[in-house]
Formats: sequence, structure tokens, C-alpha cells
Amino acid sequence: MTAPPWRLRRAGAEDSDALALVAGATFLEAFAGVLDGADIVAHVARNSSADAFARYLAAGATATLAETEQGGAPIGYTLLTAPDLPIAPQPGDVELKRIYTLAPFYGSGLGAALIARALADARAAGAGRVLLGVYGGNHRAHRFYEKHGFAVAGERRFLVGATWHDDRVYAHPL
Repeated sequence: MTAPPWRLRRAGAEDSDALALVAGATFLEAFAGVLDGADIVAHVARNSSADAFARYLAAGATATLAETEQGGAPIGYTLLTAPDLPIAPQPGDVELKRIYTLAPFYGSGLGAALIARALADARAAGAGRVLLGVYGGNHRAHRFYEKHGFAVAGERRFLVGATWHDDRVYAHPL
């Protein structure tokens, strides 16, 4: 069995620039042609800057960075934070705020490896449940999360730029 062309590692504050780069690229890739372009730019500037990642990490978030084996280019990431979702909280909840990979790595097992690492990190931190929000129209993501044991737990309205969208909220008991 050959090793994958990528590796996962814990990201720290020194990785904020790499996280921001892959966050902006993957968000644009996922939503270009789906969401308004100006909204994408505003959302990424507000929520996916290096400063935003530094703040998340300083507040205790856990990030995993996926990099190419050759050269170490950032190609995906996860971000676990305290929950900020409109469903009844349970003790030990954690939110998988972000999980993205660049499209050239779809089908490589990277997404499955990232979600497995996020669930393992949540368990290691003593979490009892992982929550996440996902764009209501992203049926590919719905199938992915459901395949990995998540079930719909609610809904939310989510602001991207200046436009509100309907999202599903998923939960995965640990």
C-alpha cells in the first residue's frame, strides 16, 4: 500500500497564514457559482484571515493542517471550537467549525482522514458530541457527513457576506 501524497499535523499559531490561505482557497472553490462573489470575498476576509485563525487558536481551538507530502503546501484543514450553533447545548459539545480540502485531493481519502482526526481530537479533549453547520444546498457535504455518522440535529440561518443562507446543523455522538 502506498502512502498518501499528503500528511496531517496539528496546527499552531505559527500556521495562521497557511490556514488562512487554504481556508480562502477552499471556500472559494466550494462556493464559486453558488454564492455571490462579493459575499464570498467579504466572508473570507472576515472569517478566514490569518488574524481570525490566530484568535481561534488563542481562544483554545484545535486545528489540523493537511499538507502535501512533497513541499508541504497546505491543502486542507479542520478547526474545532467551542460551539456557536442554535441548538440546545449538551455538556461536552464541541463544534467542527471548519473542514475543507482542495478539490484535487477529493477521493484521496483526505476528507475521511481529516474527519477521523477531528473526531479523535474531540474524544481526546473529553467531548461527548461533535456539532457542525453546513450549507443547506451542499448535498455532497450532507452525504459525506452522514456517511461518517453525523445526523441532522437542527437548522440555522448563516450570514455569508451580506446574504443569509439556510444551513443544516449536524451532530455526532462520541
